[in-house]
Amino acid sequence: MSITRLEQMLEAVKAKPRRRLAAAYANDAHTIEAVHDAVGRGIVDGTLVGDEAVIRKVCGELGIDPAQFRIIHEPSEVKAAARAVALVKSGEAQILMKGLVSTDKYMRAILNKDAGLMDNGAILSHVSVIEHASYPKLLVCGDVAVIPYPELKEKIAITNYVVGVAQALGIARPKVALIAASEQVLPKVQPTVDAAIIAKMADRGQIKGAWVDGPMALDVAVDAECARTKGVGGEVAGDADCLVFPNIDAGNVFYKTSSKLAGCEIAAIVAGAQAPCILSSRGDSVLTKLYSIALAALTAK
Repeated sequence: MSITRLEQMLEAVKAKPRRRLAAAYANDAHTIEAVHDAVGRGIVDGTLVGDEAVIRKVCGELGIDPAQFRIIHEPSEVKAAARAVALVKSGEAQILMKGLVSTDKYMRAILNKDAGLMDNGAILSHVSVIEHASYPKLLVCGDVAVIPYPELKEKIAITNYVVGVAQALGIARPKVALIAASEQVLPKVQPTVDAAIIAKMADRGQIKGAWVDGPMALDVAVDAECARTKGVGGEVAGDADCLVFPNIDAGNVFYKTSSKLAGCEIAAIVAGAQAPCILSSRGDSVLTKLYSIALAALTAK
């Protein structure tokens, strides 16, 4: 049975082996509180890498017993990120999480050629799962945060990543909409051309385990009546599980409109590394970080 609401992940993940999470520079209350909640729910075991005195102080302010975590003292932001990555690379942890460390330092640790988490030729991509009250199921979206203007090879990787996350949510054959401004293939509008190529690749089995269609405007992807009115048929139109955006401009605007104006809850990970990496904003809520931990645990191998 597929997961249709984010809170359902919190129970579903308990059927999987319990993973260990390493939080990089976990000096902030939101990270500590989210990991504490995940540990208490039996989702993960937690390792906090950061300034031990600060971590213990924050735990005290939150009324959290620091003994439930493994704490590794590393007061340097850069070194804490590298240490957390090393724990994942060695297999001591299976999930990486961003704490108070800045995004550029966090990503640099993941991408480090010698000590990072990247295999040769791998492509990192941000995958978000968004719960809209007006839509009957979750929307798995990529890429809204990591790849600014993906070329065809990167869009193929993004498509495969959203399919993999959707399958981890219990959707046996996800429906993927390749989003553009029009359903027409317009030679001068590259996103429509790329979408047509990827859709044909899926038709011929080069992208497996999903229905993939595009180019497709957002309204056609998520509104069955709109799809009928515009005469767009197929398995995906009006019933998409996944949205692949043409660039970061479209994706990020959709992501932030969903969260800030529509009040949507969101979970997000970075896919493509040797383990799922949680790249939540330092300003994200505790609940968003908890859902992201659950999503990472569902997708961890």
